[in-house]
Amino acid sequence: MQAIVQDRYGSSDVLELREVETPSPGDHEVLVRIHAASVNARDWHLMRGDPYVARLVLGVGGPKARIRGTDFAGRVEAVGAAVRRFRPGDEVFGEADGAFATHVCAPEGAVEAKPRGLSFEQAAALPLAGNTALMGLRDLGRVRPGQKVLVNGASGGVGTFAVQIARALGAEVTGVCSTRNAELVRSLGADRVVDYSRDDFTQDEFVRSGQRYDLVFDLVGNRSLTELRSVLTPTGTLVLSGGGVFEGGSLVGPMGLILKGQALSRFTRQRLLVLTAKPTGENLATLAELADSGRLTPAVDRTYPLSEVPEAIRYLEREHARAKVVIAV
Repeated sequence: MQAIVQDRYGSSDVLELREVETPSPGDHEVLVRIHAASVNARDWHLMRGDPYVARLVLGVGGPKARIRGTDFAGRVEAVGAAVRRFRPGDEVFGEADGAFATHVCAPEGAVEAKPRGLSFEQAAALPLAGNTALMGLRDLGRVRPGQKVLVNGASGGVGTFAVQIARALGAEVTGVCSTRNAELVRSLGADRVVDYSRDDFTQDEFVRSGQRYDLVFDLVGNRSLTELRSVLTPTGTLVLSGGGVFEGGSLVGPMGLILKGQALSRFTRQRLLVLTAKPTGENLATLAELADSGRLTPAVDRTYPLSEVPEAIRYLEREHARAKVVIAV
């Protein structure tokens, strides 16, 4: 099969399209012929081994997992002996390492039937970003109808899903984004948009007049804890899940803010939480249900062929891409 492979950490120049052996599914795995994949901040973090401290887990001398990519949508080509939910020909989407390829093996529990109303490209945009938004808002944030939610980074991959999911949960949503993305965020259902190039959401007139948010979902990591907490209610919730863009190698990157949040959470009535999103079939099924009901629509910024994955990642890490960047395999 063809796959995007890297042998060492670095810029997208380290990525190569190569012929590699097609994997065989284990007993509890499905082999999927990929029709589309999508790019996440996770991909450039893994590609660069950034922050550096993460290399203790990812691989010190180079990445242990050599094929990049996580999100995919396609058709089942073969199933393991113990798989009961899928059979060859089924249209599916899910998460698994090595999705920038023509085939991928994925655990049965990390795969779900593709939403009927979505194309393969749209379905591939859902898994990691959609699951992150769902877990951050529903599971950690415990968003309830009528609450006020602010999404910092509302036009990014996770942010575009977060705005829609918060609305689906009955919240009043404020999205923070740039001027060029304001209309997109409004179209996704945000009740209010703060243009960070013109206004500071920690200093605007709403905050000074006493309005606070029940939940702040930070997807950027560009604000201090003091600033983020200043817009929360006294018992509000801050969920940290910053991916950001590449600004040069760092020792701890967004993890610095996350570690501070964990330490401070013991000494405040506000809930300061760090999101660790894990793929589950149940969450994928929830995302599919939201998509089929029309309450969740993946927004796709650009589409690249498999051979141009390096350029797609370069665009994501440098250009503040709006919504999702998709790979058509």
